[in-house]
Amino acid sequence: MELEHPTTSWQAMQDGNVFYKRQQLYTIHEKMPRFEDHIVAGARFGGPIAIMRDSTKMIALGGGVPAVAKDEIRVYSSSGEGIVLFTLNQGRIVKFGWTLDERLVVLNEEGTYRVYDLQGDYVQYSLGPDASETGVIDARIHEGGMVALTGALTLLEIKGWDGSRPLTLASTGLTEPPHTWSIIPPDLTISRHTEVLISPTTSTSILSIDNLECIDQRLSRGPFSHLAPSPNGKSLALMTSSGTLWVVSTDFQRNLAEFDVTSKVDEGAIGTPRQVEWCGNDAVLVTWDRLALLVGPFGDILSFIYAGPTFVVNEPDGVRVLGPDVCDFIQKVPLASVNVFRPGSTAVSAILYDAWENFSKRAPKADENIRSIRPDLAKAVDECIEAAGKEWEPYWQRKLLNAAKFGKSFLDLCNPNDFVNMGQTLKVLNAVRYFEIGIPVTHAQYLYTSPSHLIDRLTNRSLHLLALRISTYLSLKPDSVLKHWACAKIAKSKSTSSAGEADTTDDELCKVITAKFRSVNGGVVSYAEIAKRSWEVGRPGLATKLLDFETRAADQVPLLLEMKEDKLALTKAVNSGDTDLVYHVLLNLYNRLPLGSFFRLIEDGGAALAPASKLLQVYAREQNREMLRDFYYSDDRRVESAVLSLEEATKIPDPTSRITAIKSAQKFFSEDKERQFEAKMMDESIRLLTSQQQLEKEADGKIDFFGLSVNDTVTTCLLNGMSRKADKIKADFKVPDKRFWYLKLYSLTKARDFEGLDNFAKSKKSPIGYEPFVHHLVEKGHRKEAAGFVARCDASKRVDLYVECGEWRMAAKECKDRTKLEELKKRSPNDTISREIDSVASMLK
Repeated sequence: MELEHPTTSWQAMQDGNVFYKRQQLYTIHEKMPRFEDHIVAGARFGGPIAIMRDSTKMIALGGGVPAVAKDEIRVYSSSGEGIVLFTLNQGRIVKFGWTLDERLVVLNEEGTYRVYDLQGDYVQYSLGPDASETGVIDARIHEGGMVALTGALTLLEIKGWDGSRPLTLASTGLTEPPHTWSIIPPDLTISRHTEVLISPTTSTSILSIDNLECIDQRLSRGPFSHLAPSPNGKSLALMTSSGTLWVVSTDFQRNLAEFDVTSKVDEGAIGTPRQVEWCGNDAVLVTWDRLALLVGPFGDILSFIYAGPTFVVNEPDGVRVLGPDVCDFIQKVPLASVNVFRPGSTAVSAILYDAWENFSKRAPKADENIRSIRPDLAKAVDECIEAAGKEWEPYWQRKLLNAAKFGKSFLDLCNPNDFVNMGQTLKVLNAVRYFEIGIPVTHAQYLYTSPSHLIDRLTNRSLHLLALRISTYLSLKPDSVLKHWACAKIAKSKSTSSAGEADTTDDELCKVITAKFRSVNGGVVSYAEIAKRSWEVGRPGLATKLLDFETRAADQVPLLLEMKEDKLALTKAVNSGDTDLVYHVLLNLYNRLPLGSFFRLIEDGGAALAPASKLLQVYAREQNREMLRDFYYSDDRRVESAVLSLEEATKIPDPTSRITAIKSAQKFFSEDKERQFEAKMMDESIRLLTSQQQLEKEADGKIDFFGLSVNDTVTTCLLNGMSRKADKIKADFKVPDKRFWYLKLYSLTKARDFEGLDNFAKSKKSPIGYEPFVHHLVEKGHRKEAAGFVARCDASKRVDLYVECGEWRMAAKECKDRTKLEELKKRSPNDTISREIDSVASMLK
């Protein structure tokens, strides 16, 4: 049976150039409580309706209408189907509203607000101590945040729903609560800051407030009973106390329209309007108990009668009106639909649609129609596809798509993507619009929010099968659906067991979840979130089993840490080969566990945790020496502990602390039987440092000895005329005679104490001979002094030593061999020396 033509519900405005229609979405007779006795909040984009009893009004119980208890909020779909019931225990509720992802925000008078999901779980935050002290008297909640009015008449803004700190807006200057107020969300303002519009009780103007300033717009027509910004944030509808609807730009620079609603309506408009909401960006809907009045931009009006009080939800492309028995959608008829269906339309899409109808009736006029629009046929096809997306009934959707398909067959080149995408989209939209689902989302809203957002909304309502089928149909990843399904199944299994029913074992539940994932998505799903949910509901065994299927260690390890599965977390981190992840686990455990337990965990891990032990030592050596010392001590590593003490001793400037560190090293070495030599060396080092301290004390701190080696200590004593102290150091530390003579030779030469050097050489027989004296003095440029020691050297070496000292005459005199003299002559540096050598040679004759 053919349905009513789409134009049946159209109503004309603006001299027939613009049309509006009321589409009945659902029949909801007595499924929801009466709106006049309750506080209601509706989510946009066909979202749910939250209803709470108005405690200021008397409610008659009984009858077929479901009652809402005093301390609860009931949530319904647009078709009147119950979704969830929230039981409240947080004091008097000031305001509640919806986020973009369909979570319900409930604010109480103490400044505490909860964010509920559609499973009944919530997280709780606070507006801070200021709101708690003064109380909250009102609030405005939008999809991305909230603005609260405190008892001190200050405005607090919350951005996002993650518990961020509230921002105090500019001072309002109010002395009593305003008559009415509203907000423009930050995504609709030029400044990208939330703008608050207030109609004060004591003023006829409007105050515009953001986080920087409060501006008085200096109006004279207030106070206003209603303030309603348009969906695009460019216009503002104001209802005066005298019943005049006044529309201005949000910067208050342009007067757009003005209409006296009381003079144009019948007896249905009694008292103050219930709501003033925009229908798109061009018309305003004003509602009373039984009347909804649509006011156009040029004063045109359309009246819609309802059986009782209504509730209106503003949508980007219209308004959703919920009455006692129906749920309607009022919107401006899209241009594509007007072009196709308007009687007498000469648009190419209308001609194409007429051609297809004639073709389906086998009428020859179809060919004539196609020929007449052949140049614009592609445009006609596109417009029919677009019009199909605007229709609610599948019957007309199908007819418009058939018309588009018919026109497409006459095009030489045509991209089928738009046609195919529209067919897929309409199939999805029709599925979620079904009354049991109750999400009356339009094609424009679907494109605005994205398919993924729609799938998330379905999963949030636990409609997992439908969400999974839509994901598969649209070729989207089903990960989010599968995760939500698994988490819901785990939570449900826990609740059933607590209710006394048979509990599903961890192994059984793990098998069910993993089997489902493999069958749907090949098992390529992150199990970390599901495992976390298992742990949160008190099933740590299941969480551990699920984490075994997690392939990404970066997701797996943090949850294991949170579950206190410390050894398993560290093992997984080591096996991943990610050093950053290993460090993350080590530092987390170090900060949380007692020191002994932390080191025991690593030590007991054996070879499996050896890489973690090495990484810990690398980190501790660079960043935390105290940790490294404790680790070595805990693992009974005496040698490593001793070496660490020595390394630290080299960096300690304080003498006493350095000696203490070396004593510690000596103690560690002495406890190892194979390190007795090192222990003895540490003892020697301590004695040396103590002696050096004494030397510095005797030198009144003018000479630095501390930290020098034995050789340098002896040298410093000799250079500073402390020969007896040098001798004592030699004796105390058993410096060999040969080394001591070298040290004294070098020191006296450096001090240019040649007389002392000569006396030292004569003091007793040199254990190193006297050639080193000659060589060192020559090396330092003291040839004359060096020559004095040649006579004490072996006779066979004197000639070469004299030559080294530049004493050629003495070399010649020392030489007794004519052949050797000839060699000297050849090597002589000048003729004078050569003649002297000849003279010496002649004397040999």
